[in-house]
Amino acid sequence: MSHMPRSRTVLSSALLLLPLAAGVTGCGGASSDPLAAQPYDAAGQIAANAPAGERKADPDKPLEVTTKGDEARITDVTATDAAGRYIRGRLNADGTRWHSTVPLAAGTRYTVHVSTEDGDGKPGRKVLHMETKGNGDRRLRVTFGPDSGTYGVGQPITAELSRPVHGARARALVEGALKVDSSPRVRGSWHWVDDKTLHYRPRSYWPAHATVEAYSNLQGLKVAKGLYGGPGKPVKIRTGDRVVAVTDAAAHRMTFRRNGKVVKTLPVTTGKPGFDTRNGIKVVLGKEAFVRMNSNTVGIARGSSESYNLPVHWATRVTWSGEYVHAAPWSVGSQGAANVSHGCTGMSTADARWFFEHVRVGDVVQVVNSKGDEMTPFDNGFGDWNVPWDKWRAGSADGSAMSGAGSGEKASGPAGAARLRPGV
Repeated sequence: MSHMPRSRTVLSSALLLLPLAAGVTGCGGASSDPLAAQPYDAAGQIAANAPAGERKADPDKPLEVTTKGDEARITDVTATDAAGRYIRGRLNADGTRWHSTVPLAAGTRYTVHVSTEDGDGKPGRKVLHMETKGNGDRRLRVTFGPDSGTYGVGQPITAELSRPVHGARARALVEGALKVDSSPRVRGSWHWVDDKTLHYRPRSYWPAHATVEAYSNLQGLKVAKGLYGGPGKPVKIRTGDRVVAVTDAAAHRMTFRRNGKVVKTLPVTTGKPGFDTRNGIKVVLGKEAFVRMNSNTVGIARGSSESYNLPVHWATRVTWSGEYVHAAPWSVGSQGAANVSHGCTGMSTADARWFFEHVRVGDVVQVVNSKGDEMTPFDNGFGDWNVPWDKWRAGSADGSAMSGAGSGEKASGPAGAARLRPGV
C-alpha cells in the first residue's frame, strides 16, 4: 500500500485550534480517502502530562500532548473547559508536540480532543480528561454593589475584592475580567480606589431608565503566582428618572429637576460659617424618616453654645459622616434667607417630606456656591462624579498610569468610613 503524503499544513499558533469533524460524508456515497474512515483509537500513540487517576494537574504548568515514537503524528488538538471555552495552543511543525500557550484555570475540568494520523494517513482520535488543582481560600472573589434593584442615575457600580491586588499587570487582568454592560450602551470605566476596591461609572450620569449589569469572568483566572480568581455573583440594576437636586448655598435655594425639567424650587438653609456645607456632587445613600442628631458625635462638646440633641424627621443622607437633607422647623425663618445650620441642608417639614418621597438612593444632590470644602471622591459617600473624566480614566489599569484622583484612598460606604452623626 502506498503512503499518504505528509504535507498537510499544521495550524498556526496564532489561531484558535478548532476540532476536526469526525465521520464526515459527502453526497456521492463512500469515499476512498483514508480521512473518511472511522478513526482508530490513538491512545497508544500519544502521551499527555495530565496526572493519572484522581490526581489533579498543576495549573501553573502548561498542558502538553506528545507522540510516542514515530508511528503517528498529531494533526489537531482541541482543549475546552467545562463552559466550552477554548484553550489556545501551539502545534510544532512535525506534529510531535502540542502545548497550551495561555494559563490554565485553577479548579477547572478540561476535555482534550487529540486527532492523529498514522504512517498510512489513517486518522486516529483520543479524548483525554484532566482537572486542575483548586486554590481554596486563596481564590480572589469579588462582591459587586449595590444590591440589585432600582437606583438614581448617579449610582456607581462597585467591586470589592476579597484580597488585595498589586501591580499593573495583575490589576489589568482583574479589571479586564470585571464586566459592566448597559442598555442603552454608554462609555464607562473602572477606577481603582485602593488595592481591593474598584468603582465603575460613565463619563456623565447613567441614562434614565437604563439597565446596568455587572458580572465577573474571574473564575479560575490566574491573577498572580498562587492567586486565582473565584466566583462573583452578578448584579443588575435599573435607573429611574434623572433626578438632580442642586442647592445654591449663596441663594439659599434648592432647584429640583426631573428629566431636565424644574419640578420645584425649595427655600433652604445650609451650613453657617465654621460649619459650611461641602460643595460638590453627592449621591443619596439612604433615607431615614426619623433620626436623632447629637452634636457630641461630630466633636462639639456637650454644654457648648453649638451643642444640640434633636429629633429630626424626613432625613435623606448624602454623606457617611452625617450630612443630610432634612426637616428643620426651628430654622424656617432663615430658610431662603440665611445659612444657619451645622452643615446639613434644612427645609420646612412639608418640603423635607416632599423631597424625601421624591428621591431614591442613587439620585444626585449637588451643592454650589458654599464656602465649605469640596466633597471628597471616595471616603465619605459617592463623590465619584467630582473626579474629572481624564483623571478617572487614569485610575484604570488598562492605561499606563495608575495615579489619578483617589488612588490609595479608602473605599466609601459602611466598611470604609466612620458613620458620624450629622450637624443640623
